[in-house]
Amino acid sequence: MTTMNISLPAEMKAFVDAQVADRRYGNASEYMRDLIRRDLAREQFRAAVLAGLESGAAEEWTATHFDDLRAEIARAETAGTKSAAPGTRRPPAPATQKKKKATRA
Repeated sequence: MTTMNISLPAEMKAFVDAQVADRRYGNASEYMRDLIRRDLAREQFRAAVLAGLESGAAEEWTATHFDDLRAEIARAETAGTKSAAPGTRRPPAPATQKKKKATRA
């Protein structure tokens, strides 16, 4: 693990110390790592949302889409069961999915 020193004004240090105590972090480093992980997750979420927006117009899924998907899964499971050794099952083949795309509001 690499070390990093951070300088904080007294008010911010007091806030960090309070967060450590109130949220049961072991120390300020654990609190800072948690903040960074949350920030990274937020950035990944934003990137996923933008990718969805840029992927084009949304296609509404109907009950027929789900019925077709269930049938495809059942066929794959049946095919896997027939060719698998007794007492074992292979995972179903990947289903071809129509992706629901995000729409701009």
